Amino acid sequence: MAQGTVPIVVSVTVDTSVYIGTLNSQGFGAHLFTMARAGTIRIDISDAILDETIRVLREKFAWDGYRLHDARLRLLSFTNHVTPTQVLDVIKEDPPDNRILECAVEAHSNYIVTWDKDLLRLRQYAGIEIVKANDFLQRWQH
Repeated sequence: MAQGTVPIVVSVTVDTSVYIGTLNSQGFGAHLFTMARAGTIRIDISDAILDETIRVLREKFAWDGYRLHDARLRLLSFTNHVTPTQVLDVIKEDPPDNRILECAVEAHSNYIVTWDKDLLRLRQYAGIEIVKANDFLQRWQH
């Protein structure tokens, strides 16, 4: 790489399932978070994804308000916040999954990283590759 050249940053939209798994157990997603903090990748997020993540942590994992607030602030500290301008209705089986697509399209993400079977079944949408978290990490982790 020539001196002074900025490395190409790969952008990803991360599904709520990855956020929840990471925040609860420091799984595969922890590596994504580290890569984002280091500037190796850009993680794109929208209010809908953030709100869904916080809702699931509160309702299914009984996180208290302080812990939820801290999680929200931490996620916003290393992600690229976008506001989707279009509403998509691509995934009929699980309509909230469309919020992931909306964020990725708005942010011009290169990848959607997920464990969600409905999203993975698409394989790609609008030129955005949809991959499992571990497959993405094998491809991009150095």
